[in-house]
Amino acid sequence: MAVPHIQLSVAVILLLVLLSGCNARIHKLRLENETRFAIDLNNFGFFANGFLKVSLSSLWLNDTVNYSIYLVGFSLSRSRVNGVLSYTAEETEACPPTKTTNDEPLILFLIDSKHLLVNVSAMGVQDNFLIAKAKSDEPKEKKKVTKRAADDSNGEPGKSDTNQDDDKEIPGGQEKVPPANEKSNPVEDAKKPEETTFLLNNSVNPILALDKRNGLYNFSFRLVIGPKDQGLYSLKFHYCRNKMAGVKLPYALTLDVVEKNPGSFLSAAEIPLSRLYICMAGVFFAAAMVWVYTLMKHRYSVFKIHWLMAALAFTKSTSLVFHSINYHFINIEGHPIEGWAVMYYITHLLKGALLFITLALIGTGWAFVKYILSDKEKKIFMIVIPLQVLANVAYIIIESTEEGYSEYYLWKEILFLVDLICCGAILFPVVWSIRHLQEASSTDGKAAMNLEKLKLFRHYYVMIVCYIYFTRIIAILLKITMPFQWQWCYEFLVEVSTLIFFVLTGYKFRPASNNPYLQLPLDEEDVEMDEVVTESGALEGISKVKKTSNGRERQKEPTL
Repeated sequence: MAVPHIQLSVAVILLLVLLSGCNARIHKLRLENETRFAIDLNNFGFFANGFLKVSLSSLWLNDTVNYSIYLVGFSLSRSRVNGVLSYTAEETEACPPTKTTNDEPLILFLIDSKHLLVNVSAMGVQDNFLIAKAKSDEPKEKKKVTKRAADDSNGEPGKSDTNQDDDKEIPGGQEKVPPANEKSNPVEDAKKPEETTFLLNNSVNPILALDKRNGLYNFSFRLVIGPKDQGLYSLKFHYCRNKMAGVKLPYALTLDVVEKNPGSFLSAAEIPLSRLYICMAGVFFAAAMVWVYTLMKHRYSVFKIHWLMAALAFTKSTSLVFHSINYHFINIEGHPIEGWAVMYYITHLLKGALLFITLALIGTGWAFVKYILSDKEKKIFMIVIPLQVLANVAYIIIESTEEGYSEYYLWKEILFLVDLICCGAILFPVVWSIRHLQEASSTDGKAAMNLEKLKLFRHYYVMIVCYIYFTRIIAILLKITMPFQWQWCYEFLVEVSTLIFFVLTGYKFRPASNNPYLQLPLDEEDVEMDEVVTESGALEGISKVKKTSNGRERQKEPTL
């Protein structure tokens, strides 16, 4: 079919346009004329000694508004239990920075543009270290008290923080954390502003410096995760003026975010994925080789659909290989290598197309018992294949777009909806085949064989429903209830269920003489073929000759 070629062309165009701006775990976000009062920047699972570095630059605000009243800033919330984030859908309708008391682990960075400062508030139990430039006009005695409190809380002598860079040792005997993608430059290091380390808790509310140049605000901070505070974090930007005043004023900002765990740029739940994908690629490849061996062994019972099933298995294996390579480079570089990412997306496109085409063709009985698709079946392909193209386009855009952009959520909803429509559409050919076999088993002389085929199609229908239900619903529910570091099990369950589904489908429709789906009638021609022959008026009166079991020829009466 020409559909995979169409998908390949669309993929190449999109990848060239989108991947150039994809930065994966090193995020670069630029928003202009933005009016949203809350922007979800990213979710990331941190282990102990992981760090979050945020650099806000070119923040433009309407100077006619008093932003010390209409709060603007960041919120960093940690998951309550396991992987469920702190703010539910109802809570996001409110403006979180306006909350003054909260027992949940939450850190607020509230920007006061009038006094050029950033107020930091830590709520709940905190064990994190904040490294940032403190407000210059803050009394020195207060700084010393803050540093002494940080040292005393860990039971170790104090360390000087006045000229502390990102790669210096932090208080409390924590492990050294090198800065991400930064090279040492003595000249630039000498120009760096003095930074202070704060141990965040309820009694310490640091005040950070806010710079203003040419009407644009900027500041940065670095948060090191403590041993007791590892978990799944959600970083958001809030512009509460548009929520509280009810009038949407535009604003603009440029944001650089670096998230890193010890030795890895991947989130805690993503670190095992590279090894998982390469192992599953080997399993799918082994299954594909076994399938090819079966086809060669029973070559006289092989149909075209069997080779299409083999192509699907090999494409799935190749897609997992490139997926593993893609995660490997994100793990060590913080961003994908564009060439490997392009190869992964191309194989992902082909795998998605082959999967739905193969499932639909098996459901219609194509190549096994007939070589002609009915008009209803052709319409299914005309619907499913374009929707698959749209789903793959949405997937590429989601993977190549920062979460903070408004388009991200639009394409995410499109992907979810289109995927469900495709999964539902491929069930129709199976239902039609079951209905046809039910009618045929009561009208012709091959009731026993049709009942065997009917049983097989019913099993296939149940298999598809279970596969869709598990991978789209059950696995997602398991993901949100697992601890944050075990959420990679979601991908493991999806891949294992896909492997089981492929193996069961191959076993049910294997090329073998004892497969009821592939057995040919022994007495008379299929009822469907008789209907096809007699539908045309030009073929009326044509009789067919067939040899009987004793070798004599028997003439079948023409159907009028």
